[in-house]
Amino acid sequence: MSTSASIMLHLTRYQWTVLFAAWLGWGFDAFDGLLFNLVAPNCVPTLLGLTIGSPEAKGPTLYWTGLLTSILLLGWAVGGVSFGVLGDRIGRTKTLLLTILLYSLGTFACAFAPNIWVFTACRIIASLGIGGEWAAGAAMVAEVVPERVRVEAGALLYTAAPVGLFFAAFVNNQVTLTLPGNPEVSWRYVFFTSLIPAAIAIGMRFSIKEPERWQRIEKQSAAHISELFTPQYRRTTLGGLALAVVALLTWWTCNAFIPVIAAGLAQVAAKAQNVVAGKAMQLLIEQWKTATTYSFTVGGLFGTLLTVPVAKFLGRKWMFVIYFLLSAIAMLFTFGSNRPANMPLWTGLYFAIGLAVFGVLSSFTYYLPELFPTRLRATGAGFCYNIGRVITAVGPFLVGYIASQKTNALQTTVELLFLIGFIPLVGVILSLTPWVTETREQRLAD
Repeated sequence: MSTSASIMLHLTRYQWTVLFAAWLGWGFDAFDGLLFNLVAPNCVPTLLGLTIGSPEAKGPTLYWTGLLTSILLLGWAVGGVSFGVLGDRIGRTKTLLLTILLYSLGTFACAFAPNIWVFTACRIIASLGIGGEWAAGAAMVAEVVPERVRVEAGALLYTAAPVGLFFAAFVNNQVTLTLPGNPEVSWRYVFFTSLIPAAIAIGMRFSIKEPERWQRIEKQSAAHISELFTPQYRRTTLGGLALAVVALLTWWTCNAFIPVIAAGLAQVAAKAQNVVAGKAMQLLIEQWKTATTYSFTVGGLFGTLLTVPVAKFLGRKWMFVIYFLLSAIAMLFTFGSNRPANMPLWTGLYFAIGLAVFGVLSSFTYYLPELFPTRLRATGAGFCYNIGRVITAVGPFLVGYIASQKTNALQTTVELLFLIGFIPLVGVILSLTPWVTETREQRLAD
């Protein structure tokens, strides 16, 4: 058994409790954040007063899927930066629980939205909490676990993201199968499940305390974002931000349109099978959406775990080089030609995309906290990871808007995602420059 694995097995009960609390917070963060993309083909037409699956609904569904995903990212960025600073001021634990309650209640309120505008307002509220949870949880785990297993703990923390997305797809599928003839209402029941993390957050309140590292510096002057751009931290901040932009822009543009592409492919497959519109068509669409989402998340889970040996033995910089290169190859190959609407083929392709595009995101849970001292850790990590979402927000909006203006929306979306596949190559180049700091075998700075 490796030394790091042995240390992981000998974590104290409290260290496992902290890791599990942050894991649940991040998992339900992903769950709540991604529910909309799964229900968008049913939710958007209903809120706009259009018939689900009709030709008139295709353009608006693509447009609003892109727009609402971009709005989520902007709210996520605001919440991430704001709660990152708050986490350095009032503590990781209080901030973690506050953000979980905020995104749970915001998502739950989506179930009662009478129109697209109220729904958008509810998503903005939820996005603030979703963005804030990441920085608090990542900083807390990095400060509580032993130095030698920081990478393993960070990667294990991020496995919650693919599990959360998998759970979201599972819940959506189960609700749809329970109410197969009523897609106009079934999506509302999906949002009801967002109360689960709120209940868990209340239960966690009495089992975790602030990390000792944070308690030691609690009396020091409050952290300010401006400090990230002083000569001491400027290069580190900009390097972390640049990597986050590449990874997030690729992932969000890819993930946001999985259900839309799956629905379009299902309709192509249905025509080949002489399946007419109705219950049979709806079930086929849900099968495609579930299969491709599951494949993407399982690939992401494997990719997340594989960052551990790569980061520890080759270093953080080479890990980014390898993952970004694989991301570009997977996306360019998947979306680079007109492939048949074959479910096993597309699930295999999405597994490869998930392995690289999803997997690389896990590294930020341990890499970004390594870049900053305790007093600035949540502020710095939250800034890099979440300001990246402001730039990232442009991607889903443009893809959704352009695709909605074309006659063949499915083909246009695929072609645009092919172009997005070149973005990870920028990450390859960035990773080889001095702007990206190597943190392998470095201790967390106090």
